[in-house]
Amino acid sequence: MSTLARSSAFPTVADVLTMPVIRRGRPRLAAGSAGLEHKVRWVHVAEVADIGHLLRGGELVLTTGIALPAEDSALVAYVDELVGAGASGLVIELVRRWPDALPQALVGAAERHGLPVITLAEETRFVAVTEAVVALIVDAQVAELRAAEQVHETFTALTVSGAEPSQVLREVAAMSGLPVVLETLSHEVLAYDAAGGDPSELLAGWAQRSRSVNLVERTSYHPEPGWLVTVVGARGNDWGRLVLVTPDTPPHRHVVVAERAASALAVNRLVARDRESLERHTHRTLLTELLATGAPPVDLAARATALGVPLEGRQLVGVAVRPQDVVCAPTMATQEVLRDLAEAMALAARRARVPALVGGVDDTSVRALLSVPAQSAVDLVLDRLAAQISNGDATLVVIGVGTTVRSVADARRSLVEAAHVAGAALRSPGTSSYHRLADVRLRGLLHLLREDERLSAFAERELGPLLARDAATGSRLVDVLRVYCEHGGNKSAAAAAAHLSRTAYYQQLARIESVLGVSLEDPESMLSLYVALLATDLH
Repeated sequence: MSTLARSSAFPTVADVLTMPVIRRGRPRLAAGSAGLEHKVRWVHVAEVADIGHLLRGGELVLTTGIALPAEDSALVAYVDELVGAGASGLVIELVRRWPDALPQALVGAAERHGLPVITLAEETRFVAVTEAVVALIVDAQVAELRAAEQVHETFTALTVSGAEPSQVLREVAAMSGLPVVLETLSHEVLAYDAAGGDPSELLAGWAQRSRSVNLVERTSYHPEPGWLVTVVGARGNDWGRLVLVTPDTPPHRHVVVAERAASALAVNRLVARDRESLERHTHRTLLTELLATGAPPVDLAARATALGVPLEGRQLVGVAVRPQDVVCAPTMATQEVLRDLAEAMALAARRARVPALVGGVDDTSVRALLSVPAQSAVDLVLDRLAAQISNGDATLVVIGVGTTVRSVADARRSLVEAAHVAGAALRSPGTSSYHRLADVRLRGLLHLLREDERLSAFAERELGPLLARDAATGSRLVDVLRVYCEHGGNKSAAAAAAHLSRTAYYQQLARIESVLGVSLEDPESMLSLYVALLATDLH
């Protein structure tokens, strides 16, 4: 905790002046009004001029003045020594030494330094003053401790309950009455609470203002912008800053609030990350068991229910999500993409209000088994889920959906089918938010048969000579054939799509016919070649 936090629990000189024991002495401020907010750490009675070495800073010095020097230069030196030692103020009883007024040299020196000097016109028991001020100091510290205890209890409860950042910031604003902002280390606002103020005014030019505030401690107050700033992070990994906007130097309790809130935010992030990782691991284990051949374990449904995903008496729907840009062999980057996608999909399921087992079970996709209430419309649930996954951009991922089943034993079929559909749709995703087996048609069938050696042999028989010709000469006859088939044998449209003149394109088609020994005018030949092209694409 910073020095700011340690010192702010003490009363000020102004607070002491309002005490009855002082008021009975008819106090008058003789000099140093600028220092009335000095903190009083202790009260020290001293009838000696050589006092500096006896003080530790923050003392309110009480004296009758009988031992103070008469020379102006010595009085100035006395004040200079008090200021140098960090005294918070000087109280002088006028009855014995200066019954009328203080020497001008002393007053002038105190005014220059902003050292409060209070005179007492009546005889005053200094022991009573000492007892009263010390009691005030103790009461203030006890009040601060009680307030700190309340703060600790509040933020401990928020931490244990897994409160979101918005809840933590709402509590900070309620406790302090101040606007509060959570930002990244790159000065981007993550969350805020304007404490009833104007949010646009609070956040106007935030990044530029924040860059000008550099921290020297983990918690510090910056008077110019009026910001109390504390670093947010844990395990040596700082990731943000919490800012309380306060034009005045914050009291100790506000520092405690800021630091405890920062701790709650840091723990929340760690717990959320660890919880999600553990949740994904647990879900992945159940999905792997569901996808294994043979009957699923007898306790699988009970284990899933304990995770909040009931599987009995529900409509079960397998879903597979594949990133559009991950089509090559898996890499470390691919695995990271799939981990992020799994977290995003789990969050989407929560927002769509559908229980689901979510996890990455292979190197290409993220799987989910949705548990839809028996009477709910599955299509509406899928629409909500797809919208949450893609965030309105269906080009980022391909979503495959399996057949709806009603028993745990059939869940494997739906999960496997969803993966086949997503894989088939990846080559021709279209604009649908999600795909079923009926949507991928011939591609779906070929994807289901892609491991069959007979399909590979068929594709080799149909396209082998053409593939060999392209490999040997560098020609692109296979691409020419694909465009021709995709345009249903319309030579003019295919030539335009291939960006070739009709004459050149027709020559390429004639060369294909010669290499393969078939007529492209024959519908069955064109169909066989197109099926072979689709099968080749799968590999």
